[in-house]
Amino acid sequence: MNSINGYSRLALTAALLFALLPAGSALAQALPDSITVGTVSGSGTVDVPVYIRDVAGTPLGIDQPVGSRIQSYSIKVDYASAANVSGITFTRAGITTALTPAFESSPSAAGTISLLDNFVEATNLIPFVSNAAAPGNQVAHLLVTIPPAVPPGTVITLTLDPTLTQLTNQGGTTQETTGNGSLALVNGSITVTAAGPPIPTLSYLGLALLAISLGFIAVRLLK
Repeated sequence: MNSINGYSRLALTAALLFALLPAGSALAQALPDSITVGTVSGSGTVDVPVYIRDVAGTPLGIDQPVGSRIQSYSIKVDYASAANVSGITFTRAGITTALTPAFESSPSAAGTISLLDNFVEATNLIPFVSNAAAPGNQVAHLLVTIPPAVPPGTVITLTLDPTLTQLTNQGGTTQETTGNGSLALVNGSITVTAAGPPIPTLSYLGLALLAISLGFIAVRLLK
């Protein structure tokens, strides 16, 4: 009986010690970094934020030594259906706005668009906040133009390509991907809303009559 109680106390002590291990301990499993596309609603031209969350303890991050920071990303977004989008751009925003990339490209094709950026760590360190609340720091945004004929309630999906979306260090020698388990992807969407009422405009005749009226008023005031 004493032996059984001894084993029970030992197991309880081990469980308590494990629970008290700091998050950065080698025995604690780190969450992966993540890329998130926003979920929004709107009509006309809609702004969709794109985020990267830098989690401490992953292969790349602001908490890692020089040469192991997130300094490059490839983000590929597939949207559907393509018929519901008349125009789309993918550009830097948030914490990367003021930075100067050593390389930047935004290739696109029907139903898909990408953003590739690479920054020199010594002069353009991406200022991630380690363990920021989800979804992390905004690094880019999509501007999506929706034709007026698209019915309200339509959902345009924004899906991250798991093969071509990745994070790397400046030299590309360390990659975080879904394939190696060090990157999580969170897809987004746009729910189309009803467009607001059109802004009334004056015809040329209306503008001419308005100008005459204002001129008449000005003359009367000067007398």
